[in-house]
Amino acid sequence: MNTRLSSSLRLQVITAAKLLVDAEVEMVMLPSLEGCLGILPGHRPLYTALSKGDLVYRRDRKEERIAVRGGYAEIQPDRVLAFAELNQDEDHPSHRG
Repeated sequence: MNTRLSSSLRLQVITAAKLLVDAEVEMVMLPSLEGCLGILPGHRPLYTALSKGDLVYRRDRKEERIAVRGGYAEIQPDRVLAFAELNQDEDHPSHRG
């Protein structure tokens, strides 16, 4: 087993219409049914349902937000794959990754 942890996560956010985000990020915050989940590199594997709220991620020391109204996410130590339903129009500038 590799004990070296990466300093980043691969985040992919997919909607019914398109791949919205595909980027290396420093952290991800997910709105889950149980509350807000903070995801850092090395997080244990997890599947979770998304609730209404902001999916927040930090890339190049800047936070970006995507308003979601549901979906689910697969979390692995080196990546987060989120299948999301959006609150707003998918072409909103803050939704570009």
